[in-house]
Amino acid sequence: MSVMPIHLYGDPVLRTPAEEVTSYDKELRKLVKDLVDTMRDEGGAGLAAPQLGVGLRVFAFDVDDVVGHIVNPLLEFPDEELQEGPEGCLSLPGLYFDTVRRQNVIAKGFNEYGDPVQIVGTGMMARCLQHETDHLDGIIFIDRLDKEARRAALEEIRAQDWYDDNVKVKVSPHSQSGNQGLFFKQ
Repeated sequence: MSVMPIHLYGDPVLRTPAEEVTSYDKELRKLVKDLVDTMRDEGGAGLAAPQLGVGLRVFAFDVDDVVGHIVNPLLEFPDEELQEGPEGCLSLPGLYFDTVRRQNVIAKGFNEYGDPVQIVGTGMMARCLQHETDHLDGIIFIDRLDKEARRAALEEIRAQDWYDDNVKVKVSPHSQSGNQGLFFKQ
C-alpha cells in the first residue's frame, strides 16, 4: 500500500492548474496506485494528483462501488439539470458545504496506459468527476459557492486546527453559475 500525505487547503499546489500527462509510463501507473491507495485509506470518493502535490491531470475515484481513474479528463454536459447537496474535500478535512453541480456529465480521457476511456456519471459520480476535474484546474469546491456561503465557509476553514493563517487565499475568477463545486468523504 502506498498512502501519501494529502496537501491541505492553502497549499499553492491546489491553486495551480495541472499539466497535461504526456507519458503513460511506470511513473504514471505508480501515481495512479498512490491516488487509489490514499483515497481509499482516507475514505474519500475522489482524489486528484495536485492533492498529493503532483501537478498532473489525473485523478482517482471510488463512487457506488466503481473504482477507477482518468488521465487528462475533458467534461461534457449533456443537459442543464442541476443537483445541490453537501460536498467536502480531503484537502479541507471534516468540512461540508451545500454545493450546486451538474446532475449529468460525460468525462472523456485516458487510462494509465493511454487507452481512451469514457465515464458517464449521474448524481454522486457526476459530482465527483466535476470536483476532481476542478482540482486539476486549480479550483477548490468552495470557489463554486455564492459569495455569502463562501464567506461562511472561509470562517469555518479559518477555525480549523489544520488551517495555516499565514497562507493568503484569494477568490476564484471562475463563473459561479451552472457548473458548481463538490466532495467526497462518506
